[in-house]
Amino acid sequence: MTIAVQGRRRMRLAKGPILLGPAFVAGIAYVDPGNVATNTAAGSRYGYLLVWVVVCANLLAMLVQYLSAKVGIATGRSLPQLCREHYSRRTSGLLWLQAEAVALATDLAEVLGGALALHLLFGVPLLVGGVITGLVSMVLLVLQKPATQHRYERAIIALLAVIVLGFLWSAFAAGPSVSATADGLVPRFQGTESILLATGMLGATVMPHAIYLHSALVVHRFDPARRDDAVKTRLLRTTRTDVLIAMTVAGVVNLSMVLLAAAALGGLGVDTIEGTHAAMADQLGAGVAVLFALALLASGFASSSVGTYAGTVILDGFLRRRLALPIRRLITLAPALVILGLDVDPTRALVISQVVLSFGIPFALFPLVRFTRDRGLMGRFVNTRLTTTAATATAVVVSGLNGALLWLTFA
Repeated sequence: MTIAVQGRRRMRLAKGPILLGPAFVAGIAYVDPGNVATNTAAGSRYGYLLVWVVVCANLLAMLVQYLSAKVGIATGRSLPQLCREHYSRRTSGLLWLQAEAVALATDLAEVLGGALALHLLFGVPLLVGGVITGLVSMVLLVLQKPATQHRYERAIIALLAVIVLGFLWSAFAAGPSVSATADGLVPRFQGTESILLATGMLGATVMPHAIYLHSALVVHRFDPARRDDAVKTRLLRTTRTDVLIAMTVAGVVNLSMVLLAAAALGGLGVDTIEGTHAAMADQLGAGVAVLFALALLASGFASSSVGTYAGTVILDGFLRRRLALPIRRLITLAPALVILGLDVDPTRALVISQVVLSFGIPFALFPLVRFTRDRGLMGRFVNTRLTTTAATATAVVVSGLNGALLWLTFA
């Protein structure tokens, strides 16, 4: 009986669809509250001007997340583990420090978003809302174990469905202009502040912690080190489907945020999530505003859980250290609670957190490119020359945009 069960499991693995799921967990990072803050701010301030940023960033995200999963499947190790093994102790330590900064910025955005949503829906004080968001994310993380990872993935996908419904319906109710949307696909900026927002949008879309996490998700779930090349080939094939679907969903949601703000809030000077919610209630009705807040709440709960999970992957991979989830949750929750307790503008804090994330992207991208182009490490799954060129160009463009932001800001 045991042999028959194992045979059926091998057959299911060979067919491939069992791999669908990890990209949706990583994809939650692409529709977190930071996205809501940056995308709605972009739409309300500049209308359809930065539509092209969302589209381009989403295309980059597809490539990056596929490479992240690919390196995990091919090597059986996560990206942080590979960094520890192939770089010097000093370099690996510096990469760990910036990765932890990224993880803190991520959790800051997600807890702030959940707290804002609870405040908008139920009038809960922001500090209390932050605590509730942290507790809910901890409950979700209880499901994150090798034996029950599929349940965790299903819970995250269910929350993703709420996010999709809320933002797509809100955008549909706003009725964005098709011609203006098409015009927004032409790359251009309008002053330093638009570059700041574009960088934040990029940081909110191509997420460093999601790059680290995706490589670990496939390792934790499938233990690719025990698979032969034929099975790895099938896993990579279904991974492409997984990434394509998940990133397309995330891209559509991000685009809907910009279009919603551009159509309903353009010219109103709204630059906070609270102001967006109030303006939506005035312009589109209370029902749409409630949907918007529910989507934000689901985003905060799901992404906070995923962010904490990514933090454990970073610590374990770079330092071979593990913290109990409650301790990790408290460490990453503390900065967000301090921000909420000091009464800092939560939307502005969200936008700045996304800029911090954007600066962390190159430190994840360049090692990812380096490993996936290494034939000795990847074997038959090494990048093609075209893939390596595209990935390198992505890292260079992101780094250049960050450099331009620094120069323009201080000049």
